[in-house]
Amino acid sequence: QVQLVESGGGLVQAGGSLRLSCAASGRTFSSYVMGWFRQAPGKERDVVASISWNGGRIYYADSVKGRFTISRDNAKNTVYLQMNRLKPEDTAVYYCAASQRAGLFTSDTAYDYWGQGTQVTVSS
Repeated sequence: QVQLVESGGGLVQAGGSLRLSCAASGRTFSSYVMGWFRQAPGKERDVVASISWNGGRIYYADSVKGRFTISRDNAKNTVYLQMNRLKPEDTAVYYCAASQRAGLFTSDTAYDYWGQGTQVTVSS
């Protein structure tokens, strides 16, 4: 069992930056693939980025490539999402998720545990 708690969301102007954190409970954090998803009002929840257990493999959605960076610190049981050059279309609730499966999955059905979400709002 893993519990995930996101933090770091907020209101920022376009072009600004935010850093999201996701703190995980449990001793087996390092064995999980971790992902960040987001859901805008009226839209489906989509993957933003995912990272393998040791950070050796990373996936980014095309919409965030070159602007967002996912990382993890297994000693701190934490995964991060650094978001730079934010755009109004990045506005969404951002969720952290953990998967027990091997591989960098883009579907939310592959993830077993979810945080409560943190709101990110980018003003134009």
